[in-house]
Amino acid sequence: MVNGRSPKQLVLILGDQLSPSIAALRAANPNRDVVLLAEVQQEASYVRHHKKKIAFLFSAMRHFAKELSAAGWCVDYVRLDDEGNRGSIPGEVERALIRNGCSRVLVTKPGEWRLLDELERLRAQRNFEINIMADDRFLCSEVAFADWADGRKQLRMENFYREMRRKTGLLMDESGKPCGGRWNFDSDNRKPPKKGLRIPGPKLFPVDAITRDVLVLVEDRFGDHFGVLQPFWFAVTRRQAESAFDHFIETSFAHFGDYQDAMLSGQPYMFHAVVSLYLNAGLLDPLKLCRRIDAAYRAGAVSLNAAEGFIRQVIGWREYVRGIYWLRMPSYVKENFLEHHNPLPAFYWTAETDMACISTCVEQTRDEAYAHHIQRLMITGNFAMLAGVDPRAVHEWYLAVYADAYEWVELPNTLGMSQFADGGLLGSKPYAASGNYINRMSDYCSDCRYEVKSKTGPRACPFNYLYWDFLDRHRDKLASNPRLAFPYRNLDGMDEDYIAALRRNAAAFMHRLHA
Repeated sequence: MVNGRSPKQLVLILGDQLSPSIAALRAANPNRDVVLLAEVQQEASYVRHHKKKIAFLFSAMRHFAKELSAAGWCVDYVRLDDEGNRGSIPGEVERALIRNGCSRVLVTKPGEWRLLDELERLRAQRNFEINIMADDRFLCSEVAFADWADGRKQLRMENFYREMRRKTGLLMDESGKPCGGRWNFDSDNRKPPKKGLRIPGPKLFPVDAITRDVLVLVEDRFGDHFGVLQPFWFAVTRRQAESAFDHFIETSFAHFGDYQDAMLSGQPYMFHAVVSLYLNAGLLDPLKLCRRIDAAYRAGAVSLNAAEGFIRQVIGWREYVRGIYWLRMPSYVKENFLEHHNPLPAFYWTAETDMACISTCVEQTRDEAYAHHIQRLMITGNFAMLAGVDPRAVHEWYLAVYADAYEWVELPNTLGMSQFADGGLLGSKPYAASGNYINRMSDYCSDCRYEVKSKTGPRACPFNYLYWDFLDRHRDKLASNPRLAFPYRNLDGMDEDYIAALRRNAAAFMHRLHA
């Protein structure tokens, strides 16, 4: 206390904390404290983030600052090109403390271990207090997740998800049982695409003056980063993000469940909501969205498999991977169970490959900063694992190229689910597949130079021989996995000459890939 009054606080709001009810703002006094938002070089370039991602966050931050000012907060906003900008969050915190006469910092816990570590080191090195508050925008705290995980031999998402359903009451009947008598309807959400589907796509928003200024800045300062900047149509305010979700409910949700895993050339969004970037930046409230979905199901407006599929992704998978992240960091990023060390192929940046599925997904990622979960898992992620790419390189690519990617959500998805680098902590098996899966769930193979039905030879789909070679070379680590019993029986039944041909094709392809 100073003269009987609480000291003036600097309230630090990070780029993925654009929520008016976030813990740090709730604990602050708008009549006394100062809110700091800062665009800094380090956060935009610790990996070479997609230009659209940087533009989205800078524009959303500027709009949020305007929203806070209108609500009566004193906002200290630092732009990337402001004179004296030190280029890092710690540097801007130190400047803002002096500039505003504040004696302590109030911040909600960052979503990435890297930035939390920087703030904790700043707190230890400087003579001012930094109060780091828990981020209660999530439904499961880190402590609660650690308690759930304690003593379990396997940390399976399905078990965690059921606990979250019970906790929230979402899609639960009056007797405390799951609606429809089943917890999970994922098996109903795997219809392959069919011709004639009318796909509305996400809602597109016009660019305003604030965003136009940001686009000029991003092109000037990050023009050499990956990605196409314009056209730019993302929501950048809370109201717009809520309108985007309304649009999804009204136009796409009816088909979301059935075609959740489907892929079509020229249809990057299929029937997906495309709101994860808004959720992860704090513009949308996850429980509020799920309650709307629950209400729509109970009103008979949507099918149970669609409602359950959406809710599972938000209160199940999203909460679960965050729990894994904080439970296992900082060592988790170093996991490499399969001992993969190959470099990331250049076509992950250029899209210059004859594999139509890869080129389509990378081109889409370049243009939209978006790919849906099956494109990430079963196309780019699957190939990287089959090709023995270093999982950390894959992680850094995913973190850089997608607008919704923050390390807490991206790292476990990449290392655990996509690359099996944690040896099965997160996923019960490697998500490896041959070209047959891609052909069944997409139309990519119809326009590919390679022949998906050929297993060996110069025209054979590389996913085919790489898949069997992957199982063959990792037999000592994977053959005992019960979920891989069937493919290993198939491998064991193959003629030795055929296996040798698969190995030769895989070796020749990998030689060309890294020549």
